[in-house]
Amino acid sequence: MVVDSLQFCQRKKGMEIFAWCIMTNHVHLIFRGINQQKPELLLGDFKRFTSKEIVKAIIDNPRESRREWLLEQFEKAGKESSNVNKYQFWRHDNKPIELWSNKVIDEKINYIHNNPVEEGLVYKPEEYVYSSAKDYAGEVGLIAGVIVVY
Repeated sequence: MVVDSLQFCQRKKGMEIFAWCIMTNHVHLIFRGINQQKPELLLGDFKRFTSKEIVKAIIDNPRESRREWLLEQFEKAGKESSNVNKYQFWRHDNKPIELWSNKVIDEKINYIHNNPVEEGLVYKPEEYVYSSAKDYAGEVGLIAGVIVVY
C-alpha cells in the first residue's frame, strides 16, 4: 500500500523521489515536489491516504492476529490528537531535513539505504526489497522512476 501510494504520488501528484526505504515502524523518503507542489502538502496527502488504506486493510482482514490491539493503539493515539477523527496511524512530526549540499545528500541517502543493514534485516542495502538501494546498485527496484543521484 505504501509503495502503491508513492507510485501514485509520482504519477499524479508531482512527487520526484530520490531515495526511499520502508521499515517496520517508519518510512524514510527523499523527494521534492515539481510543478510548484509544496513538499509538505504532498507528504500530507500521502499520509492521509495511506493511513486510511492501512487501517481499512487491518479492519477488513480477519486473519490479522493483532487487529484488535493495533486498532486500540491507533484509536488511543487518535483521542490524543486534536485533528484526528478516530484512528491515528502516522505521527504528526515528519522530521524534515533540508538537503543543501551534495555531501549532505550523499550522507542521507547512505543512511536511508543502510537502515535495514543496521537493523540486521539484510547484509547489503540492495538486498532489501522495500528500498531504493537496488536502484543505486544499478538494478531495478519496486518503484520505477526513482531519480538516482551520484
